Amino acid sequence: MTQSPTLPTMTAREVVARTLWGEARGEGRNGMAAVACVIQNRARNPRWWGNSPTAVCLKPYQFSCWLADDPNRAKLLAVTDRDSSYRAALEIADTLLSGRLVDVTNGADHYHTTGVTPAWSAGKKPAAVIGNHRFFRLELK
Repeated sequence: MTQSPTLPTMTAREVVARTLWGEARGEGRNGMAAVACVIQNRARNPRWWGNSPTAVCLKPYQFSCWLADDPNRAKLLAVTDRDSSYRAALEIADTLLSGRLVDVTNGADHYHTTGVTPAWSAGKKPAAVIGNHRFFRLELK
């Protein structure tokens, strides 16, 4: 996996929305909102992730859709608001950035799809399961 090279200039809204779309567009509005909650939770308790939603989204190796060799990267850079899922992602990004996003993940700061079990989640109980994603509260205390 290669971290993304320099990205075009984007607003915080675009970075968050493109992250949501790249990570969870197949999960619908609820799935994208759940990923937004992870972004929000990380930004509120920054540790090493960064202290803003943009920094959290673009932190190297945290969201696979931003990796240079991920097939979603080219798609997320090209998507426009003609795509209904991207329009939903923009609305969710607005909610997150305005401070109105309700956390549906019980404080999760990590997640993965139900089809895999990364080493970091082995033996841990999810804080929430939403669609095809399992959400975990690992770092927040």
